[in-house]
Amino acid sequence: MAAPVTLRGIATLSLWADDVAAAGAWYTALLGVEPYCARPEPPEAPGYLEFRLGDHGTELGIIDRRYALPGLRTGEPGGIVAYWAVDDVEKTLDEFLAAGATPLQPLTEYGPGFVTAAVVDPFGNVVGLMYNQHYLDVVVDGS
Repeated sequence: MAAPVTLRGIATLSLWADDVAAAGAWYTALLGVEPYCARPEPPEAPGYLEFRLGDHGTELGIIDRRYALPGLRTGEPGGIVAYWAVDDVEKTLDEFLAAGATPLQPLTEYGPGFVTAAVVDPFGNVVGLMYNQHYLDVVVDGS
C-alpha cells in the first residue's frame, strides 16, 4: 500500500489580475505591506507580485491573468476558496468592502469559535475570511 499523501501547508496562494500593478497597489493599501518580490523587475510592468503574510509568512502571489490555468481565465469568481485566519471577521469584512471588494458569502457563524465570510476583490478573485479558534490554539501553543 502506498504511503498517504501529506499536505504540509499552503506554499503559495495565487490570485489573478488583468492589471497586476493595480491589484498590487490595491492589496498594498488594504494590507499595509508592500510586495517583497516583483517579476519582471521595475520599471517594467509586473506580471507577478508576491507578498508574505500572516503567522507563517504565507505567500500571496498576484499573477497576470494571461498565465492563469485553463478555466480560470474568464475573470469570473471561482475555484478553491482560501480562508485567511483573522481576529475579527466582521471588522475585516467591512475593511475589504470599504476598499472596493464585493460581498460573496455573508458573515456566517457555524458555532462558537468558527465564523466565515467571503468577498470578491476588484480583480475577480474570491477571498475567504475566517475566525477559527482551533487555528489560534495551534499558533499560540501548538495544540
